Amino acid sequence: MGKAPLDNLSLSAEEGEALIGRVRLSDLPRSDVERVEWVIRMYFYVVLALQEGKLTLKRLRSLLFGKRPAPRPEEALATSQADGEEASVCAVFAAEVRSGATTTQRAPGESQKPEPSKPQGGHRLGTGRLGASAYGGATRVECRHDELAVGQRCPVCGQGNLYALPAGVEIRLDGHALLSAMHYERAKLRCSACGEIFTAGLPAGVGEEKYSARARAVLAVSRYFLGVPGYRLQGYQAMLGVPMPDSTQWDQIEVVGDCAYKVFEQMEREAAQGEVIFQDDTAVRILSLMQENRELLAQAQAQGLATPKARTGMHTTALAVQVGDNTAILYYASRRHAGENLQALLDKRPAGLEKPLAMSDALSSNEVADESMLIRCHCLAHGRRKFSDLEAAFPHACQVVLDVIGQVFDHDEQARQDQLSAQARLAYHQVHSQPLMDALKGWLDKQIDDHLVEPNSSLGKAIGYRQRHWQTLTRFLSVKGAPLDNNLVERVLKLFIRQRNNSLFYKTSHSADIASVLTSLIATCFYAGVNAVDYLVALQEHRREVALDPAVWLPWAYVSSRASP
Repeated sequence: MGKAPLDNLSLSAEEGEALIGRVRLSDLPRSDVERVEWVIRMYFYVVLALQEGKLTLKRLRSLLFGKRPAPRPEEALATSQADGEEASVCAVFAAEVRSGATTTQRAPGESQKPEPSKPQGGHRLGTGRLGASAYGGATRVECRHDELAVGQRCPVCGQGNLYALPAGVEIRLDGHALLSAMHYERAKLRCSACGEIFTAGLPAGVGEEKYSARARAVLAVSRYFLGVPGYRLQGYQAMLGVPMPDSTQWDQIEVVGDCAYKVFEQMEREAAQGEVIFQDDTAVRILSLMQENRELLAQAQAQGLATPKARTGMHTTALAVQVGDNTAILYYASRRHAGENLQALLDKRPAGLEKPLAMSDALSSNEVADESMLIRCHCLAHGRRKFSDLEAAFPHACQVVLDVIGQVFDHDEQARQDQLSAQARLAYHQVHSQPLMDALKGWLDKQIDDHLVEPNSSLGKAIGYRQRHWQTLTRFLSVKGAPLDNNLVERVLKLFIRQRNNSLFYKTSHSADIASVLTSLIATCFYAGVNAVDYLVALQEHRREVALDPAVWLPWAYVSSRASP
């Protein structure tokens, strides 16, 4: 049954139906006829799904063989005898991990902590119906009685007097264009004798410029937070009768960038003093650099080279830096890798400060020129993913690793819920997670040393990755404040990925720089709980003060500044 067919088979839909008809008329038992018909129809379904790209390998495996249930400890032990020594060792170790046998070391006198209860069903915390207090930006209108007042006789019974109660609140939502326009008709009078023209003034509070600071701020946020491309917003605005050409959008966004770059430079100086730096990068398209690439390729081919010697890649780097209680988000879109952008930030770090923690994956592009300037941490979630991707092929071995890492993340979540300090969190992990990780390292070493796993197989390479980077993957066991994963910067990068998916490219390096500056400030506002639109309006209205003292206008300082409402 395991032999490959001698030749390819191709059936049309008509031939398949005819084949099913002949099978139904054959002398085969009814159960066999149903099985053969199922196989034929599954063949056409799989072929069609693969042709249309609607079927992944994981889905195909589940479709053909069913979902693989998670092995319980007793099931893993029962099947290990048939699967051989490797499965037996994995199952026993996994059973110990689930039962807590490897986590029994506790501090003297420490009591057993109850496991945190997980909510079952219903809404997640913080979701559900929104109360009236959630609509902080709503326009408030007081609705009063026209004919009734406090102290009057009740119009129903005529005996009691009316007294005030707290007002009832109702919310009504309406729709408008992203940018609205006001049409002012200014009356004009002219003197019949001297010809002087008198024009009525604009209402109080109306600026002299056509585009207000708030309009520019809304354009910047729609472009770099919502990811709405200029041509799409142009069509939407035209549909609602308030046209806004994409070229005009860029002109107004550039004004905001000119008011914001001083704050961005100050935020870089603040981030250079940070304690923990998360870094990663993603691809970006810049048309001017792509044109340079074509020119470099033509020059290389003229010299008989297959590829140019100069660098041709383009990257968007995200650096999420913890500065005390604040988080600074910095983006850079250029030819530089994440490591080079991080090195440029470290070059601005004042002398005498302790080495910062740098969290990333293990790619060489994340390394700085002088790694001695920092304490490198590698993402435990990236290491876990290498095993979760192989779980279907190596269920027992991968379950061992996934169970251990899952318990480590549970311990970190417990430390976060208990609001432990950095030192207390380190001690907590050393008591609860250290035995788990030590046992896991011994098990991984045994797989390679005893030749239970082929080193060049996919599982062997995943194990080798953990062995090579064991020290950096377990910094949280030796350095206080060391994070477990790089998830923060992964979430931060989604802003630029959203822009790339919607707008595809930037025209020049200058437009990419403007995008980096404004997206950095908007993302930092988001993590600081600051209204980014109001913040960008304030930067424009206080441009001179921003240039003189940008430190006061950092997003997290803006809340307490004199410009904050």
